[in-house]
Amino acid sequence: MQISDPKADLHHYLKAVRTSLLWKLDGLSEYDIRRPLTPTGTNLLGLVKHLASVELGYFGDTFGRPSGEPLPWLEEDAETNADMWATPDESREHIIALYHRAWAHADATIEELPLDATGHVAWWPAERNTVSLHRVLIHVLAETNRHAGHADIVRELIDGAVGRQDNDILPGDGETWWTDYRERLEQAARQAAPGN
Repeated sequence: MQISDPKADLHHYLKAVRTSLLWKLDGLSEYDIRRPLTPTGTNLLGLVKHLASVELGYFGDTFGRPSGEPLPWLEEDAETNADMWATPDESREHIIALYHRAWAHADATIEELPLDATGHVAWWPAERNTVSLHRVLIHVLAETNRHAGHADIVRELIDGAVGRQDNDILPGDGETWWTDYRERLEQAARQAAPGN
């Protein structure tokens, strides 16, 4: 039986979800990666920008290892939600490169510090802002997975692309299967609704 290394396991899953998130931008136009597809404005490039900021904050500032990356969208005088969308001047290449630099900075922190290393999350309430690297790894992994799920849905709304680049885990056999499946779910929902 192989004994796993908890830090290596968490880091492995974080690396995998990062890559999956970026894959959701592949093959899309500038418009499609930026356009808001939910009432709250969720968009693919904004998710990448947000998560780059998340990693730089949690794996940098929290552990006294600031990256030096300018993040004007997080300044006190920045527009609300400025980290959740890309301005016309913020190119795809710039934001993806920022995310890659955030990965490198985060990876260095993860590799160099033990899981029980402590840091301080300045933007959390004082009674719970002292954290371990273990807790931060779990927090960032959970947040990244949550936003990768948002990206899955947004990408499907754009062009129907689903799944992951490394593993087609979806059931079914083509568009007809999915159309029939969705209709079956619609019928079940209607039958379960009160008054039917």
